[in-house]
Amino acid sequence: MDYSSKIARHVASIPRSGIRDFFELVQGRDDVISLGVGEPDFVTPWHIREAAIYSLEKGQTTYTSNLGLLSLRKSISKYVSGFFEIDYNPANEILVTVGVSEAIDVALRALLNPGDEVIYHEPCYVSYSPSIVMAHGKAVAVQTTKDDGFSLKPEALEKAITPNSRVLMLNFPTNPTGAVASYEDLEGIAKLAVKHDLIVLADEIYCELRYDGLKHISIASLPGMKERTVLMHGFSKAFAMTGFRLGYACAPQPIIEAMMKIHQFSMLCAPIMSQNAAIEALENGAPQVEIMRDSYHQRRDFMVRRFNEIGLDCHTPGGAFYVFPDIRKTGLTSKEFAFGLLESENVAAVPGGAFGPSGEGFLRCCYATGMDDLRSAMDSIGRFVSKI
Repeated sequence: MDYSSKIARHVASIPRSGIRDFFELVQGRDDVISLGVGEPDFVTPWHIREAAIYSLEKGQTTYTSNLGLLSLRKSISKYVSGFFEIDYNPANEILVTVGVSEAIDVALRALLNPGDEVIYHEPCYVSYSPSIVMAHGKAVAVQTTKDDGFSLKPEALEKAITPNSRVLMLNFPTNPTGAVASYEDLEGIAKLAVKHDLIVLADEIYCELRYDGLKHISIASLPGMKERTVLMHGFSKAFAMTGFRLGYACAPQPIIEAMMKIHQFSMLCAPIMSQNAAIEALENGAPQVEIMRDSYHQRRDFMVRRFNEIGLDCHTPGGAFYVFPDIRKTGLTSKEFAFGLLESENVAAVPGGAFGPSGEGFLRCCYATGMDDLRSAMDSIGRFVSKI
């Protein structure tokens, strides 16, 4: 049977994840230091795991409301009010999802008509363009540059806006660059969103992981933006809860209602054990988040310094746990560099081109791993660069 004719055209056109393709080569090798998958090296704090265990012991193994446990939505509302300084009604303005990835998916499907344009900044997380295509939208990438700290500039955004533009996707701090947006840039972006009647999807999964004393500012908190923003957040990064697969979206009630319609017929609800663990994380997890953030901060400073000493120019990211060094002076493509580094030195990092054409010539290195491995990896990268 010719299965190529059986697969939906818009799905067949989507490439496999550049990250996953690369790391299939690493699977099963215990001699490789991985700077690849964006996952905390910390174990989920015990009191959060204990909440999940206690949920099981109490026999809490049922479905929940499609929106999520009301007790969790109340905790989310309280947390978002304190951290983001934005108030949402837990009864109808918060949806608990299976990770932020599901929140992105159901938001796009709820908002887009076929052919609507979605603008996003690049380099970006690998799922953005495919998620837009799967929702029958048109993906429009706006390049960001190292000279601008990989932040989205309002003037660049404005050039990409057309009468068909419907949604703007933002991710600050950014995966893969660690970029953060200044208040001035966010203010300019917000004015354009209002002027052109854009809905903004704000993926803020790394917002607790900001460094140098910088306070996180959500575009949803700016004047006129709460009513047109879907604020998406979760527990994977700051709370080291990747395997719990839990996220949430905060937005005006009509948008949440539309997202919930899709969610209830696809996922139904997020796992109840994860939801109970998330309540504990929000209520009592701040001290552990601070400890992890301080450790990432130390590692960031080490990685940036070492890359610059090696001769690979590396900007200082304001958040997340990635560095994005410029490898263009080596004369290699990002894929050639990454595969050469893996073959020669047993160090795995992700080619920048996996994050869109704007990432070509760079390398994403995740520093959510132990300092001993980071030191060894940087020594190896230094040797590899000296050879070429």
